[in-house]
Amino acid sequence: MKKTVISILSAFIMITSFSAFAAEKINPLKKFDSTSIIGVYLESAALGNPTLNRYIFAEDFEYRNSANNDSFNKKQYMKFLKQSAGAKFDCKTSYEVLDQTKSTCVAKTTMTFDHFVRVDYITLSQTQDGWKLSKVVTTYP
Repeated sequence: MKKTVISILSAFIMITSFSAFAAEKINPLKKFDSTSIIGVYLESAALGNPTLNRYIFAEDFEYRNSANNDSFNKKQYMKFLKQSAGAKFDCKTSYEVLDQTKSTCVAKTTMTFDHFVRVDYITLSQTQDGWKLSKVVTTYP
């Protein structure tokens, strides 16, 4: 009986210690403002640096390309950005916040290339885990 109690106690201690290590990592961008999150997005999209992508996209994120009506969810778009890691676009980037309330922001990013311009309209929402991109619509005016 004593061995059974010790075995159960040992198993309980192991289970609780493993669950402590399984805790989700803390978001290093949680305290960033909306414009900083836009900067992180531009760094990923234009400079090929997807390091912080898992922190900037909302779970229900949607990417839409208006030129061909393609639409991608968070997992698909993050996969694309990861595959593009290290690819730096030869373009000038800029952004402007079009409207912002306490918990919602709409911004416009512009990537100006030699022969065309890419404009992304971004919707951000402030969550308990910081600002998150919930939608990006790309246009080529």
